[in-house]
Amino acid sequence: MGSGCIKVTKYFLFLFNLLFFILGAVILGFGIWILADRSSFISVLQTSSNLKIGAYVFIGVGTVTMIMGFLGCIGAVNEIRCLLGMYFAILLLILVAQVTAGTLVYFHADEVKDEMSIIVGKLIVNYDPDSKEQKAGQDAWDYVQSQVKCCGWTSYLNWTANDNLMNRTTTTYPCSCSNEELPDIEEDLVRSGFCTLSNSTQINDPNHWPVYPQGCMEKVQKWLQDNLGIILGICIGVGVIELLGMMLSICLCRHVHSEDYSKVPKY
Repeated sequence: MGSGCIKVTKYFLFLFNLLFFILGAVILGFGIWILADRSSFISVLQTSSNLKIGAYVFIGVGTVTMIMGFLGCIGAVNEIRCLLGMYFAILLLILVAQVTAGTLVYFHADEVKDEMSIIVGKLIVNYDPDSKEQKAGQDAWDYVQSQVKCCGWTSYLNWTANDNLMNRTTTTYPCSCSNEELPDIEEDLVRSGFCTLSNSTQINDPNHWPVYPQGCMEKVQKWLQDNLGIILGICIGVGVIELLGMMLSICLCRHVHSEDYSKVPKY
């Protein structure tokens, strides 16, 4: 291979590693977002062990990916043969880990959905506006219901399992479920806790709640699938860059001139 081809290979490898570094930072950002988000449905699922494991996997893979992208840039520019070889080996391990993680996510998707239903069900049953321990999860669920315009998990009747709500002697309902299309509902209504309608009814009848009738399950699952699709798309992009980087690194490694050890003095 001529020197011109080596230079082209070297700079292409540098470019791929630069993209590799950026995508690694994106994956790292996704992991941190899952653990730190407090304003979306992810906050509700932060008690899920599967979600936490997935977040830590994203953080680990993203960090290692950024480090390898950086080392790959140095190895390509300076034509360090040993560094290129190590880069190829670790890149292969990362690719295997990504394929394994993707396979696990695919085959455990149903378990995640079931766990999601259980978490939301417990949150609705134990919802208490005066509780400080569950405030983060409750606020996140209130945010979901008000933004997605839904109520409960499968339907608004899921809230009838909440004793604190159903023991009220007037028409009381979750504020975040308020149906803005109804004439009695003001747009600036508080979107957390329980709201009460003034009437003479001595029981809290769900049929009188001015709320959205449909549950949030389908919309939330679609939201998660869309976000998961973005994450998987980025991971596939990283995988393609990894394959190209491996090919270029091994090609460059084979044609980089090794040091002339005949000049090393013998003792």
